[in-house]
Amino acid sequence: MTVSNAFSRPDQLSAELRDRILAVADALGYVGPNPAARALAKGVAGNVGVLLSDSLTRALTDHVAVSFVSAVAEEIGPSGRALTLLTTSGTDVVPARDVAMDGAIVYSCIQDASAIGWLRRRELPIVFVDHDAPAGYPSVNVDDRAGADAAASHLLSLGHRHIAIATTGFDGDFGELESRDYSKLAHVERQRLRGWTEPLIAAGLDPVVIRLPHGDPIDDGHHMGQLLLARSPRPTAVLCFSDAVAAGVYRAASDAGLRVPGDLSVVGFDDSRLARQLQPELTTVRQDVAAKGRLAAEALTAAIERTRAQGGKPAAGRPKSVVLPTELVVRASTAPPHARGRSR
Repeated sequence: MTVSNAFSRPDQLSAELRDRILAVADALGYVGPNPAARALAKGVAGNVGVLLSDSLTRALTDHVAVSFVSAVAEEIGPSGRALTLLTTSGTDVVPARDVAMDGAIVYSCIQDASAIGWLRRRELPIVFVDHDAPAGYPSVNVDDRAGADAAASHLLSLGHRHIAIATTGFDGDFGELESRDYSKLAHVERQRLRGWTEPLIAAGLDPVVIRLPHGDPIDDGHHMGQLLLARSPRPTAVLCFSDAVAAGVYRAASDAGLRVPGDLSVVGFDDSRLARQLQPELTTVRQDVAAKGRLAAEALTAAIERTRAQGGKPAAGRPKSVVLPTELVVRASTAPPHARGRSR
């Protein structure tokens, strides 16, 4: 018991006695109580998960995902809990089912991913981010719809009448979308599509929507840009699902000998670092990814503490849902149609 206290409850021993025990343990090569056994005895894993639909390789190269996870880690850090990245894939080992954790953040996942079902069956505290939260769970989202509306309205104010949309998704129909029913799409894409199309349709336009399966966003943008620029009449502006997709559209425009914004105006979404690295700098919709990560971590920590206070039972009461504002940031990638004098 004294040795256990030296590792797990140092306040129970004098500093001198604890130092002696740790010195002997070090000499013997003893690293302390088995973490799995200690977690089982305490009923606390000391770990929280972040569930991602993307592979970890892809997620860790995405500026927005990295910023989000970094903000979560920074907020969680002082609690002493570790952070584990989970994916929705798995065969023999299903991370959402098999990894010990005190709670999880579901980040922008496929709506009916089986991994979410496993987390819920385990009755873990869960916070949903960029996602439709099931009843009884807290969520943190941004106002994607308002941001997309502002982007579309900006192009209309410049005089554009041939406006296209380039988006990517997890499942559903791909190619040129004819239906305006976006109800079955994942939360973020559904909200952005509604925000883009509603003001355009209200202005009497029939926007072309090209949609590809979620993959490498720059390559996706390049492919969608090629498809759109081959159309007749050619669009004079493109609204893009993300800044990375916009970068691909830039590449397609360059390949076609077109200049941004003189021949083609481009609008992104996120205001990631990439938006300022592109030339010309990208007009985009800003979301506060760091705030989203911090708020998600705060909500999860609070849910874990409430669950512990109730003896491990899911906390009752109305969960908190947060919607963060977005902001249109106008830079040099948008101009009136055929404004060659403004090209850079």
